[in-house]
Amino acid sequence: MRKILLFLTFLVVAGALSAQDIHYSQFYNSPLNVNPAKTGIFNGDKRVNLSYKSQWRSVPVPWTTFSGSFDRKFYPRYGKEHFFSMGVLFNYDIQGELTDLNLTNINLTGSWTKIINENNLFTIGALLGFATRGFDSNSLTWDNQWNGFELDPTLPTGENFDAERISFFENGLGLNYRWQQSSRTKLDLGIGGFHLIEPTVGFYENDDIKLARRISFTGMGSFQMSDKFDLGLNALYQTQRDYNEFIGTALGKIHVNQSRGKELEVHVGFGWRSGRSWYPVVGIQHRQFYISANYDVDHTDFATRGGIRRPTSFEIHLNYLITDVKPKVKVCPIF
Repeated sequence: MRKILLFLTFLVVAGALSAQDIHYSQFYNSPLNVNPAKTGIFNGDKRVNLSYKSQWRSVPVPWTTFSGSFDRKFYPRYGKEHFFSMGVLFNYDIQGELTDLNLTNINLTGSWTKIINENNLFTIGALLGFATRGFDSNSLTWDNQWNGFELDPTLPTGENFDAERISFFENGLGLNYRWQQSSRTKLDLGIGGFHLIEPTVGFYENDDIKLARRISFTGMGSFQMSDKFDLGLNALYQTQRDYNEFIGTALGKIHVNQSRGKELEVHVGFGWRSGRSWYPVVGIQHRQFYISANYDVDHTDFATRGGIRRPTSFEIHLNYLITDVKPKVKVCPIF
């Protein structure tokens, strides 16, 4: 019975892969994956984000996800009312021990930000990219390969896939509004849409399987509560066909050292995901470097069935900001 439950779990999860995109509990540390209008929206001139996630190791469908992005601002030579930003986003995702079902995509993002005044900015963003998804059928075995006594991998499988790898184009649009009182008190509200032109992702030529549109709504805020303490609040709701998800995090940001060139912050908090999952989050900001991690344990009914250990996931994120030397004339509000 336990083997049957594990196999059914594999089928359910593998089937869901065609309907769900890459997602992180610390979505705010992989911003281009939730909204292309987040391109260039940071306190600096250039930004590097690296993200890693490992999940579901306790069941036979482990997932490993890696993302990397780089974005930067471009200030116009004349005028201080707007600026442009561009970025590149790379994702790699692999699931399962049997088929190594994997997804690779690389995307270009761009945005235009209107500086309404020192405290309000509005951004429009777009994403264009290329993706490829495939699997390895050589490691699979089938009932036709049972010769009556044992499994014979030399026997024909009786299965005929039209393709083991497919490719398609990515597309997305987004809007973001930022209110900022200072570098430590700010709020972003955004909406992003992906796969607006739904690509076909079936492995059989006759299967008209579309990658469903994904719509994400985000709120990301940081609020200075005292000289040495800030409160960070982040929320994400996204929907993709029958799949929907809500994630919320609360972070206490302790300014251990505020001396110029020696800035040090310690972040401690927790997150909640729809489906009864809670997870702790810790992070360290030292000057322009930021590293954070979280450990997520599944608390749904699935975790207690079939003798399976509770599924868990682990994430680690690394961010690096670069600030160029500015001219004496101020060209952009600090945020």
